[in-house]
Amino acid sequence: MHTRTLGTTGPAVSALGLGAMGMSGAYGASDRAESIATVHAALEAGVTLLDTGDFYAMGHNELLLAEALRGRDRDSYQLSVKFGMLRGPGPEFGGHDCRPEAVKNFLAYSLTRLGTDHIDIYRPARLDPAVPIEETVGAIKELVEAGYVRHIGLSEVDAATVRRAHSVHPIADLQIEYSLISRAVEADVLPTLRELGIGLTAYGVLSRGLISGHWSAGHTAGPGDARGLSPRFSSENVEHNLALVEALRRVAGTKGCTVAQLAIAWVAAQGQDIVPLVGARTRERLAEALPAMELDLTADDLAEIEKAVPPGAARGDRYPSAFMSNLGVGN
Repeated sequence: MHTRTLGTTGPAVSALGLGAMGMSGAYGASDRAESIATVHAALEAGVTLLDTGDFYAMGHNELLLAEALRGRDRDSYQLSVKFGMLRGPGPEFGGHDCRPEAVKNFLAYSLTRLGTDHIDIYRPARLDPAVPIEETVGAIKELVEAGYVRHIGLSEVDAATVRRAHSVHPIADLQIEYSLISRAVEADVLPTLRELGIGLTAYGVLSRGLISGHWSAGHTAGPGDARGLSPRFSSENVEHNLALVEALRRVAGTKGCTVAQLAIAWVAAQGQDIVPLVGARTRERLAEALPAMELDLTADDLAEIEKAVPPGAARGDRYPSAFMSNLGVGN
């Protein structure tokens, strides 16, 4: 596994990261034993960057990772943790809390659940409209100085917020959705990151499975699967979006790879400062994703990919309307 450095101040991490959210029921039922086996397989393949959030199934995901990582050398992997999203006992979300006192409280719980004495990259999941980003980052800076956090990250914020946060403490990376069908980051955010020397960890590189090559028009999201609420998976949009996947499949055929591998490789090819995160829940899906990092995409390949899936070609927002207002950039 190759490595990439997150910005000019961040850590060196595997060129491909593992997002663990799907292991805690976000996309329907998951198997605990298989999830742990998948984390182990990722580590054995050289994946070192593991991404989670304290609100993923209300701490379940952190406890799962703690179990999977038990006995491992703490310096052999990096934990990226998001905080600040408020949940209820049911499926509802309750807004955000990124006050300095809340930051420290959330971290204390995460350290305990993960069974570690530090978090490698700690980041607010979304911008709290009631709290200036300078105050939130200032609180994390204190935790860096105390040794509980190694690096500060951001998630789903706009270019202006990145600049304000970076003025308080160097930001290692911004985590934001970036895929062939989610390219809004390219307009202002990505140039700002590069100007400031900040890395990008890209989640949703397969658009929650929509452009993985494994989703079909007749497939429906099961109980507990958030894709059932996603506009891009809705009945009025999914067939159009899957037509884009079929165009991508033809390009993948010429490269001798799968659609998922091509989509992941495209994100990785957008710059050495970008680390794709794959949300593999099984060893089978992980095994498919790993070879993507060895795909050599030429300028002609990239042109063919963009011809198959032009910018703005997808239909539907990437989140339900209630969540779109919390994002720094759109689709």
